[in-house]
Amino acid sequence: MPRNLDHISSFRIAFIFAVLTFLQYSAPAQSAEDLSRTFSDIAKLVGPSVVSIDAKGPVPQQSARTAPSPGNNDDVMEFLRRQMQQRPVQAVGSGFIISPEGHIITNRHVVAGATRILVKLDSGEEYVARSLGDDEETDIAVLKIDAKGPLPAVKLGDSESVKVGDWVLAIGSPFGLAKTVTAGIISQTRRETPFSTPFQRFIQTDAAINRGNSGGPLVNLRGEVIGVNSQIATSTGDFNGVSFALPSGETRHVYDQILKNGKVRRGYLGVLLDSIRPEFIAVYGLKETGGAIITDVRDKDGPAAAAAIIAGDIVVEFNGQPVAGAQDLITKVAMTPPDRSVELRFLREVGDELVSKTVNIKLGERPAQGGNAGANERRRLPLEGDIVDERPFGLSLTELTPALATTNRMQGQKGLLIEEISPASFITDVKNSGGGDALLEGDLIQRINRKPVATLAAFKEIVSKLNPGDPVVLHVAFYNPGTRSVQTKLVQFTVR
Repeated sequence: MPRNLDHISSFRIAFIFAVLTFLQYSAPAQSAEDLSRTFSDIAKLVGPSVVSIDAKGPVPQQSARTAPSPGNNDDVMEFLRRQMQQRPVQAVGSGFIISPEGHIITNRHVVAGATRILVKLDSGEEYVARSLGDDEETDIAVLKIDAKGPLPAVKLGDSESVKVGDWVLAIGSPFGLAKTVTAGIISQTRRETPFSTPFQRFIQTDAAINRGNSGGPLVNLRGEVIGVNSQIATSTGDFNGVSFALPSGETRHVYDQILKNGKVRRGYLGVLLDSIRPEFIAVYGLKETGGAIITDVRDKDGPAAAAAIIAGDIVVEFNGQPVAGAQDLITKVAMTPPDRSVELRFLREVGDELVSKTVNIKLGERPAQGGNAGANERRRLPLEGDIVDERPFGLSLTELTPALATTNRMQGQKGLLIEEISPASFITDVKNSGGGDALLEGDLIQRINRKPVATLAAFKEIVSKLNPGDPVVLHVAFYNPGTRSVQTKLVQFTVR
């Protein structure tokens, strides 16, 4: 009897082990097969809505062509060069049909300046498209084609629900190869890039996206478009594993605005902003945990200037809603229709106190940003004066003289000019919101931890009393060649 029981128990153990082994090795294979089938189903579902775009621009103005002289190779090469230059400028990209009536979303840079836009459907049919409008801030354009009947359209999904690690497909025409499908995962959400605008917080993916994919859809496993493929990070000009798509939420807003107004209308304050960080909260003793500080009232005739808002004011509420930071305030203002009155609550520094104030402001309309091309470019101008031997924070500083002020276009300003930044200093690790260096040579430090500094002695005295772990807030002026004006930025960091 005991032997039989032992035999049965051994059999049961062996059976259970066999089942577990089967599940261990069969379940992943089945899951991989299911995923492959899902990819195939999505490609079939979304593919008919993806289009190839061929945009031709105006022919460059050249001198009249002349036939080459026989036997003269230089003349032959010049003739061929001119022939090539006489061809229209051409751009290729992708797009996707968003309505059965033939509305198409793509990237603005694919069709900008085009004199003829040709759209090729998945069926092989070709149509000449017209542009209904575009938005430089998000690099989105809306096209319209007049097809023979209803077209297959995709659905915009909820980009706010995407998570890092989610599977996605990218569909488009890289290098002109139509119907190309690639797969990857979401690497990050709300990603800023060095060239992004305040309205481009991208979905980052490792799905292969190359030249020609621009304007094509990034699709989730439900077959919904959750992004418009727009940029790649590359050292070669082609895919390096880091690609960026504008979220469908922002895309939907732009699309709706263009259909309604022919352009995107955004609210406007006329200020430059920076976010409040922990160092600022510590230095200023803020009870608020968020906020956006106004670093410059850029538009002297704008809504903020009319409401007597000044640089240094800290906006903590917009229409009764807390402001988390600069980007949050930009979004809240931009999503509010122009000409609407809103209530701002802000803190203003009065002596040693931060006084809460409230004001009603009628928003303006955000102007086109084309005139500010290069606004983020910073000149590095030759400086004069004695080189500072001692380097607080690794900075070589010099007091601003009239000659230096003129050279650096800082007339009327006071402070310490940054001549050199030691690459060994921790200060080089301090970045701005776009990922660039927070401090640059040619910047003018005007205040440190709420105290104005116009002399090296004053600056060194304050720095000498700081210990590792102490918060620091610098008010820094710089000349912006894009706006041709002196602007202010905040540099916030912790002493190391």
